[in-house]
Amino acid sequence: MDSRPLLFVVFLILLVGCSQNSPGEYDDETISKARATVESYLIHNYKDIDQIKFDKDTTSPMGGMMISGIVNGNDKATFSIDVEVENDFSVGSIGKGEEFPERKQECIDKTCDY
Repeated sequence: MDSRPLLFVVFLILLVGCSQNSPGEYDDETISKARATVESYLIHNYKDIDQIKFDKDTTSPMGGMMISGIVNGNDKATFSIDVEVENDFSVGSIGKGEEFPERKQECIDKTCDY
């Protein structure tokens, strides 16, 4: 029995399944909401944040949106925050540069409302 047709069908199923799971691009309104979430999160959870500058918005591997930038004009106070768009724009995780401000005392054990 020739297995080529079966292999072709399996290949097509895998190809279609993978392409449907690929995250799409976000529109300007979604990016704006995600940036507003990040700004509120940073201001409410970290000390002495006076200025936030966004540099890029990318799609994270899990389909969320990764918002990156710096705070207070300090190139070593970088951040990358995963915003879970499908989960009401909640913050999933944060990566911080070496000179990023400390968390506020009341927000160390739990994330403060944002």
